Amino acid sequence: MPQKYTLDTIGQVAKELLDQVSCKILLFHGEMGAGKTTLIKEVAKQLGVVDKVSSPTFSLVNEYRTNKDETIFHFDFYRIEQEEEALDMGIEDYFESGHWCLIEWPSKVQNLLPLELVNITLRVEQDLQRTIVLT
Repeated sequence: MPQKYTLDTIGQVAKELLDQVSCKILLFHGEMGAGKTTLIKEVAKQLGVVDKVSSPTFSLVNEYRTNKDETIFHFDFYRIEQEEEALDMGIEDYFESGHWCLIEWPSKVQNLLPLELVNITLRVEQDLQRTIVLT
């Protein structure tokens, strides 16, 4: 069910998102500027990440540690041109690791995604609120 939120309520939205998901592979969909990285930062915070969270636009993947010594991988595939680039970086190993995988621009690696995942779609509304939809 779609839910609207603002930056003031993003922490609660991230907490509710984590309470609702059934797996650790989360795909974040939305146009440029929809708030994918901002929401991922909040999700990482809710998971206990102690590192600085930033978009891995150039490195393709950032690795974060939580306060429980767990690993979280944050992907940004905006700049890749072919799925082979993701294969070359070992994307399958990341997906099979059992760790959280938070993925921006998943459409760029559509054919490589595992079957068990959660799609999170973000939209910017006229009033600058965001709408989040989980499927």
